[in-house]
This record gives sequence, structure tokens and C-alpha cells, in this order.
Amino acid sequence: MLNEFKEFIARGNVIDLAVGVIIGGAFATITGSLTEDVIMPIVGWLFGGVDFSSKFILLGSIPDGVAATDYAALKKAGVAMIGYGAFITAVINFLILAWIIFLLVRAVNRVVRKEAPAEAPAGPSEVDLLTEIRDELRKK
Repeated sequence: MLNEFKEFIARGNVIDLAVGVIIGGAFATITGSLTEDVIMPIVGWLFGGVDFSSKFILLGSIPDGVAATDYAALKKAGVAMIGYGAFITAVINFLILAWIIFLLVRAVNRVVRKEAPAEAPAGPSEVDLLTEIRDELRKK
């Protein structure tokens, strides 16, 4: 069983997957920062200075000592609410990530198509070969 596990781990696909997961995690951090620190402030500015990350709909009662407008404090206190601003941010983050992955896959597909080996020149067809064999047998 240990040998099978070693063979499984030694396969290129498993190593590639591990590298992909690690790079994907780091890349998700970058796209999260791009969304939260660059894109959402611009979107907020376009909509008149609105900070989408703290937009929510309150569903439950507010505990004493927690500000009714502090999304982070309300969330920490466990107040029932719909954080649609955080959801909008997550959707934009996903769209950015999906777009970048699409562009990467598209670029890789173009490189793979260019590097594809040229097909071998077509030789005589099966019919041509059989005709040639028949003709040779008739000569004998």
C-alpha cells in the first residue's frame, strides 16, 4: 500500500495539482485585494461614495453596545442580516478570477496548438497498396 501511495504521489498530475492549488490560493489573495482595494472603491466612487463592503439588510435585533451601522461589529455579534455588499464584492472577485483563468487557458491553448506536431505526410491509401499487391501477384 505504501508503494502504491508513492507511485500515486510521484505521478506528474498530482504534483501539478498541488502546485496549482498553492498558486491558486496565492492568486486568490491577489484578486481579493484587487477587488477590495482597487475596484470596489472605484465602484463606490462612481455611485457617489458608497462603501459596498458594509452594505447590509438587518434581519434581527441589535444587541446592546453594538452600533447599528457597523457591519463588522454586527457580524461579530452574530446578528442576523443579509450582507449584500460583501456578496457583490465576492461576485466581482469571482468574475475577475474567472476572467483571468479564461485568459490563461486561452493563451495555453494557443501555445499548444502552435506546438502541435505536423501530421505525417499521407502515404499510399489502403486501396492503392492492395492494388499494388494484386498487380504483383498477377505478374507471377
